[in-house]
Amino acid sequence: MSRVFVVDASRRPLMPCTPARARILLKQGKAALLRRFPLTLILQEARPEAVVEPLRLKIDPGSQTSGLALVHDGSGEVVWAAELTHRSEAIHDAILRRAAARRSRRSRKTRYREPRFRNRRRRTGWLAPSLCSRVVQILTWVTRLRRSCPIGALSQELVRFDQQALQNREIAGAQYQRGTLAGMEVREYVLWKWGHHCAYCQREGIPFELDHILPKSRGGSDRVSNLALSCHDCNQAKADRTAREFGHPEVEAEAKAPLRDAAAVNSTRWRLYQELRVTRLPVEGGTGGRTKWNRSQQHLPKTHWLDAAAVGASTPEHLRVRQVYPLLIEAKGWQRRQMCLMNAAGFPRTRAKEQSRVKGFKTGDLVRAVVPTGKKAGVHVGRVAVRTSGSFNITTLRGTIQGINFRHCTILHHKDGYTYAKGGAAFPPAP
Repeated sequence: MSRVFVVDASRRPLMPCTPARARILLKQGKAALLRRFPLTLILQEARPEAVVEPLRLKIDPGSQTSGLALVHDGSGEVVWAAELTHRSEAIHDAILRRAAARRSRRSRKTRYREPRFRNRRRRTGWLAPSLCSRVVQILTWVTRLRRSCPIGALSQELVRFDQQALQNREIAGAQYQRGTLAGMEVREYVLWKWGHHCAYCQREGIPFELDHILPKSRGGSDRVSNLALSCHDCNQAKADRTAREFGHPEVEAEAKAPLRDAAAVNSTRWRLYQELRVTRLPVEGGTGGRTKWNRSQQHLPKTHWLDAAAVGASTPEHLRVRQVYPLLIEAKGWQRRQMCLMNAAGFPRTRAKEQSRVKGFKTGDLVRAVVPTGKKAGVHVGRVAVRTSGSFNITTLRGTIQGINFRHCTILHHKDGYTYAKGGAAFPPAP
């Protein structure tokens, strides 16, 4: 069951409580609401004598969405979970648009100026802004969670694939000697490389097999550069022919190409690992193959937050995940830095930005508006767009309500660069 974070009057994190216990504390006046996302209560008095058991924060970094899970190592209970959607693509597109505008401006106004970018050098370990944003956003939530709950250790999926297990299956270690984990690393790599679809007929969502592009009967090896993802029908129809003889020469070329997306994600994982070590908490590393093996052993469905809960060798034998509703977090950015918007020709089409905060409200704040009379009478909850006149627009689930006076509005949650929603449970309560 997803629990509620609790801190005492001195902001010391305590053990998370159940939603029922949180309602009792609020009803009796012993606690007040501190934050809505994630839901955090603050007690009216300090509790220095309270017993706190440290939790483990598990992280599954991804290219688009990362999974977060707080796990109690002793009981195996998943206390809290979330899925963080990054805005890397938006940052990449914004940088491309800015570069195009600068090139256009240079060709129009400064064509004779000596180029400066040729003299610039990138520092060691430089990451592109679109990649660095993933690391920063995960670190932001690690910091926020450390303020709200007692975290004693971290687990991170450090590499997507264990390269040593891919190249040499006869390495030391009980798990590798059995061959189970090594085979899982290979299958996970091949699944990612071929995009979870058959390399020959492009079908997806079916059971797959590992196909040798050059058959073993003709001298083919088990190296990943000789493996392709295939459905059962295509694997049987190909028989002992090569992929080129089977009529698919493009499969041979694609099999030899590196998995660039996985390499880029692995580079951000290493940067994240270095940043997590700065927290001085024990950081456990894991591989994608082990994560999948832990999840499959407990028959858990494929989700980002369940992948996070199954990261690393510290995963309990039985994870308690029933009635856990993950918090869906999407990065949106704080606000636009551009002073005014341009048209297709590059000329301003809007006025310069005015003050960002009006009457204590800022565009993007979550507010509740109680309008007593008039055509807009009722209760409206949503994101606010401020105007200097004091007449705001509120975007709700039913649409946008225009012309709401600021006196009717109450802030529920200040804009922090993210939007929030409640996800569905992997295992809902039994009927």
